[in-house]
Amino acid sequence: MDPVLLDIQNLDVSFVKPEKSAHALRGMDLTIESGEIHALVGESGSGKTVTSMGIMGLIPMPPGRINAGRIVFKGTDLTGLSQAKMRKIRGRQIGMVFQEPARYFNPSLKIGEQIVEMLMLHLGLDKKKAIDQALSFLDVAGMVRSRRVLNSYPHELSGGMKQRAMIAMAICCHPALLIADEPTTALDVTLQRQILQLIRDLKKQFDMGILFISHNLGIVREIADRISVIYAGRIVESAPLNAFFDHTRHPYTRALLRSIPSAKKRGQRLQAISGQVPDAENIPPGCSFHPRCRQAETVCRREMPPTISYGNGHQAACHMIDAHE
Repeated sequence: MDPVLLDIQNLDVSFVKPEKSAHALRGMDLTIESGEIHALVGESGSGKTVTSMGIMGLIPMPPGRINAGRIVFKGTDLTGLSQAKMRKIRGRQIGMVFQEPARYFNPSLKIGEQIVEMLMLHLGLDKKKAIDQALSFLDVAGMVRSRRVLNSYPHELSGGMKQRAMIAMAICCHPALLIADEPTTALDVTLQRQILQLIRDLKKQFDMGILFISHNLGIVREIADRISVIYAGRIVESAPLNAFFDHTRHPYTRALLRSIPSAKKRGQRLQAISGQVPDAENIPPGCSFHPRCRQAETVCRREMPPTISYGNGHQAACHMIDAHE
């Protein structure tokens, strides 16, 4: 059995309108194995959500356009599938937990109706069996009084309960891949830890591959097996968890790590990264990070750096790594 569950190869995505064009992904490469939690980290506007929408086949076309590359899931290139075929995969084989569940639940339907409909559609269950399975997965998601939740409307649930209900709906069809897009952002610290533990438990219980999308390296450190950093639509560094934190190579990754608050930094000013992620309509030539990089040289402004392997699954794309080590 091939351990590679998802393999994104050189994915290039743009959004084209008459007056402008935005280049959202520029040669995106990402691999997720079965039973692995792979974290995708980057600032807002770096391409994280476009990546997840591409995997789910939800990029609106037009104005979206896949210019090049492949998204290979279990041996099938998703970019070549019709919407009818993608609908059979979306929700059934690939589940997604959205950042703000309140925006994605239908406010006019009870939670149970929405989960049951999905089970009947994808698994062909009759209504009674679908209700039983919905209750079972609400229990798996750590929901107290699952039958009461089943009969509640989204607005009747707290933020944490809505997030658990969203997770239950995402996993109820036993998907091979779960995409969790900023699943803890709107939650307090206690609920964050509960959701992170739930995701770890789900990985063990169902042997799912998980793409965990976040801007928070502190949270990612607690859950990921592997971490990839995205900047301006391209992976700039990728490594297994320990190598990532112990042998960080890319200047952008180092800058992100310096900005993480911790007990050791108490009383000290956090080191913010100057500037901002470039607009997808105006990405600078060469290394897209060079306007914000303290180490940038002339070559960085002219040439896009190649991705180089440093062994043990650690890769980075920077002209100046060897010069500054």
